[in-house]
Amino acid sequence: MAEICGWNYKLYKTLGSTNDEARKYCLEPDKKTIIRAQTQTSGRGRKGRSWISLDGNLFFSLAFEFEIKKFGLLVLISALSIAQTLEKSSSANDIKLKWPNDVLLNNKKISGILIEKGEGNYMIVGIGVNIVASPQNDDILYPTTSLAQNSIHCNADDFLQKFMTEFEKNLALIAENKNEYLRKEWLNRASNLGKPIIIRGEKNDEAGIFAGIDENMCLLLKQGNEIKKILVGDVFFAKEQPNAGI
Repeated sequence: MAEICGWNYKLYKTLGSTNDEARKYCLEPDKKTIIRAQTQTSGRGRKGRSWISLDGNLFFSLAFEFEIKKFGLLVLISALSIAQTLEKSSSANDIKLKWPNDVLLNNKKISGILIEKGEGNYMIVGIGVNIVASPQNDDILYPTTSLAQNSIHCNADDFLQKFMTEFEKNLALIAENKNEYLRKEWLNRASNLGKPIIIRGEKNDEAGIFAGIDENMCLLLKQGNEIKKILVGDVFFAKEQPNAGI
């Protein structure tokens, strides 16, 4: 099996879901595995939403041991590592982070992240990055884009290599208890920090000022003189109109 940054690396031509395949590699201790597919037929995102897997884009999953109590940090560094990879690929574009795990390139979504619990102490981080094309249909919550649409010349192989370099650095920072540093790095890239937002929950919407994130990656929503912690939801900025799509 090939390796990338010390991780075992397995490339498939076609898979239903890289997360599902990665689950098979959660049975041996101290094993770090990257599962990648050139084509993904049953990709999925948060809350059971489908992930449209267009040819030429990047789809992969990481299977490795990680403490479940640090789940919020894993969400944080997964998105942060994508943003840092984009920054090293292009300095001429606006790159922002949108809670909980979206990465925005020029105000449009460039990637998707789905983190699931594996067997034992394993976590599975599934990532999709729009390299050459972006899905466009009425069911998508946010406008999307791709590297190619923004004149960023980086193929899927190169992006994966660069991402793993950043991800490994951020994992090391967690091991060194540099959690506050990582939180600040995320906030330095946060989109619309300090501005009005709407959070669509399962039962109702919440409005307030985006005041930041806490150490567990909960969103801090300022409502009057109070700060409310939000665990889950979809964020829309005040100028955006949430649609009824998935």
